Amino acid sequence: MKVELDSFSGAKIYPGRGTLFVRGDSKIFRFESSKSASLFHQRKNPRRISWTVLYRRAHKKGISEEAAKKRSRKAIKHQRGIVGASLELIKERRSLKPSDRKAARDAKLAKDKEDKKASKAARKAEKAKSAAAAGPQMKLSKQQRKGAFQKVAATSR
Repeated sequence: MKVELDSFSGAKIYPGRGTLFVRGDSKIFRFESSKSASLFHQRKNPRRISWTVLYRRAHKKGISEEAAKKRSRKAIKHQRGIVGASLELIKERRSLKPSDRKAARDAKLAKDKEDKKASKAARKAEKAKSAAAAGPQMKLSKQQRKGAFQKVAATSR
């Protein structure tokens, strides 16, 4: 016994039931009842008619196998330290008030500025010391140090 499916509603059509409609392009449509045939000819969308199989599928109606919903796994949050900062340090910094945090930031910036100034002064003193030890020299540009000055001097003779 061959059971066909209704082209509109998706219902089963048993032998000896229903009608057949062949369109001009030779496509065959089977209808269980005149109701589904009429709605098809009115160009109704079966996904919008509540009693059709397509509607029920589109709106997830009557799916008894998947009655138990899948449980979503919730991520459990763990707090742990990161490289360069332990958990205690992170918690301590998080609990600081914004005004305290700003004061600490300003103090650190001022300290860094002082350190930079001191290191710059030390470098300058070191440079002056090495320049005094080498004696008075003629200032040369980068190209002159590479030998361009000697070539110019040699060609001018």
